[in-house]
Amino acid sequence: MASIKWDHTVHYVNDLDQAIQTFQQAGLVAAFGGKHTDWGTYNALSYFDLSYLEFLGVEDPGLASQADPQHVVVNDAVKHLPQEEILSRVALRTDDIEALAVQLKERGAKLSEIFDGKRHDAEGNLIEWRMLSILGDIDGLPYPFVIQWGGTEDQRRKQLTQAKVIQQHPAGELAIVRAVFEVADPEKVIQQWQQFLGFQQVEINGEEALQVGNQSFVFTTGPANRLQQIVFEGSPALKGKQLTIGQGTYLFQ
Repeated sequence: MASIKWDHTVHYVNDLDQAIQTFQQAGLVAAFGGKHTDWGTYNALSYFDLSYLEFLGVEDPGLASQADPQHVVVNDAVKHLPQEEILSRVALRTDDIEALAVQLKERGAKLSEIFDGKRHDAEGNLIEWRMLSILGDIDGLPYPFVIQWGGTEDQRRKQLTQAKVIQQHPAGELAIVRAVFEVADPEKVIQQWQQFLGFQQVEINGEEALQVGNQSFVFTTGPANRLQQIVFEGSPALKGKQLTIGQGTYLFQ
């Protein structure tokens, strides 16, 4: 069976430099990632081991607006920016995207085709991956999308560390532990995501959640129907603090 882990989270922003500066001022390493020259978008990244945050902006609105309808991440960027700088979809990492696609179809998910992604990093190196979109939403809450990187996790961690993409944050060691979604019907979302993805249902601080490895997706009741908050643990220097970028919140416990 294909493995499924929480790879990264997309936060749509208008100003990558401002997002980088906000994180750096808090003692967090964030830097320009690169350009998706085929899609008209570009990003900045902040890594916490292999889990990371992707601040995604639209560099070329004309090109981005022509993206395939099945490329939900770019379509969402065009839909939300510049008005809504929101936390958006979570990306799930797998070691066998073809097998996972078969599993998702068997469980009733509507999928895009598997397609290739690429960008050039700040040094001009080509970064490549494969992607799969789970199409549709639940009352406006978008499904996660799926990504597969080349090589093993150990190989990728070593490569990213050597390239200083993964490095110690000045504020101290940190881990992303939870994503908090506000949805109209938490049980409805949990049941559907569980059906497709097989995550175990748990309760965290009185809220219903899905366990994703040693991390979790928490679902609270409210009208937003979107991801609202990313929660970190580990740094005494940041404990109890909160960062806000656009409509997205980062909480440190």
